[in-house]
Amino acid sequence: MLGRCTPNIPAEVSNTSYFLVFLQTLCKVSSHSTHWMSEILSLIRSQGDPTWVQNVPLTERAPCIEYADHLQIALKNPSPRILTTHLPFHLFPKSFLHSRTKVVYTLRDPRDAMVSVYHFIKGFKELKDLGTMEEFMESFLSGEVAYGSWFDHVKGWVEMKDRANIFFNTYEELKQDLRGSVEKICQFLGKELNSQQIDSVAENPSFHKVKNEAMPISSRKRGSVSMHIKQPLVLTGLPGDWKNHVTVAQNEIFDRFYPSHIKGVGVSFPWD
Repeated sequence: MLGRCTPNIPAEVSNTSYFLVFLQTLCKVSSHSTHWMSEILSLIRSQGDPTWVQNVPLTERAPCIEYADHLQIALKNPSPRILTTHLPFHLFPKSFLHSRTKVVYTLRDPRDAMVSVYHFIKGFKELKDLGTMEEFMESFLSGEVAYGSWFDHVKGWVEMKDRANIFFNTYEELKQDLRGSVEKICQFLGKELNSQQIDSVAENPSFHKVKNEAMPISSRKRGSVSMHIKQPLVLTGLPGDWKNHVTVAQNEIFDRFYPSHIKGVGVSFPWD
């Protein structure tokens, strides 16, 4: 079992007036999905000009608020600042409810999320071995993973869906219609980009570019801790790739578990 992760949230998060936060369930700063949305938001912020994205590391453009050293970087950036976080709503700074902060909440098929987390963690030499996919799936469904249950995470944030400063989308929607998704995000953020700028936002952060521009896989820093990577962290990036990693029997277990645990969320998802 991985156990739950309860991060210490730096006080500066609550004391700063304006953040643009990208939040995604069960993701990692190094995963292609988080990286992808961070690139999209960075390009929107720069009005489609890729120069900032190409010359400034992701951890400086969109640092993760769970790490104090990342946050110190963010506080030096001019507003609006882009941050990433994996926090469930009950751990998110409540000053958000009374601020100008805007949250882009992106989630994906929990089976793809599970496979991504599994291979991400197995890629690091320093982290405890997760065993087989079947063993990890048991931990995933019971919520004994970093940041807790995917289902509780989604339900906690979806309860806030009617707030004007939260935008919900899915990884699957991004893959299906990236340009349309960019237009919706721009409207949510109040950013007026022309057609050419929107095209640039949609074209520059493609999955293949994100994959090719990823950090070298020999080592990586998680907060202030150096982590050594023993295998590539990027999978195909295609929705439904879980089918290449999860057996029919394992998926049948998931199909029995999913309906009762997502019940009452009040929204439908592309994978339902």
